[in-house]
Amino acid sequence: MNKETPERGWRGTPELWLEAAYGLLVDGGVEAVKVMPLAEKLGLSRTSFYWHFADREALLAGLVDRWQAKNTGNLVARCEAEAATVSEAMLNLFDCWVDLTLFDSRLEFAMRTWSLTDPAVAVAMTRADETRIAAITAVFCRFGYGATEADARARTLYLTQVGYITLRSNENFDTRMERIPAYVLTFSGVAPSVAEVAAYRKRHTVRSAAGAAP
Repeated sequence: MNKETPERGWRGTPELWLEAAYGLLVDGGVEAVKVMPLAEKLGLSRTSFYWHFADREALLAGLVDRWQAKNTGNLVARCEAEAATVSEAMLNLFDCWVDLTLFDSRLEFAMRTWSLTDPAVAVAMTRADETRIAAITAVFCRFGYGATEADARARTLYLTQVGYITLRSNENFDTRMERIPAYVLTFSGVAPSVAEVAAYRKRHTVRSAAGAAP
């Protein structure tokens, strides 16, 4: 359907409104997410919004849910993925750092900025951080690291990535891929095997060649 000439009476879908709201959030912050700009962006009437959401707060809650499901949900899933070695487990987690479909760093930055001014979002952010660190800690524990060491390694790994996001570090795909083996060694104390690195590079090189954002 052509967005500029929508079918008469068409009000969009909740997913369409959320996707548009996501665009405004990552480009301009939560203050940019307002009903009228969304309607104009979609070429729909303002009243169409209220067929899907009770109010702006309901839409914002939907954005929080989307962030939690994608970034936290996928990170935990990658931590729980099958792995024969701790280095393979690290590479499973590192999928999140190079695959936008698993972990959206732009959305993460927008949510962290939003959490600075919204107490409810700040609570959600704290819980997300705790959940993610616990999942990473569990990876290290699974491979025999002591509880204190596992916690310290998990925090070092996770807070490094948060630093990348918060500082909006502009590291291109090739540079990130070159550093991945050294990061595995740094965070786990174990260097990945040649085969593990090759498998990791293969799955992400294919995605990059297909046009996926790293």
